[in-house]
Amino acid sequence: MLMVDLILTVCLASNPSQCRDEHLYFESRGSLTQCMFLAPGEIAKWSMEHPKHKVTRWKCAYPDRGRTI
Repeated sequence: MLMVDLILTVCLASNPSQCRDEHLYFESRGSLTQCMFLAPGEIAKWSMEHPKHKVTRWKCAYPDRGRTI
């Protein structure tokens, strides 16, 4: 099964200079373009579950082969 990595850069709402990357993995539906179309819904879900953080940037990529999912 081919996976896609939705990489979110998130910052604390109370301290916008404190940021980190979050990785959301899901099954590929054909291409990174499909990930771009599906991403807004996933970002909205993540944001609702993490109200103290703000998503400042995001991108889709294929996971690094050496990374454990």
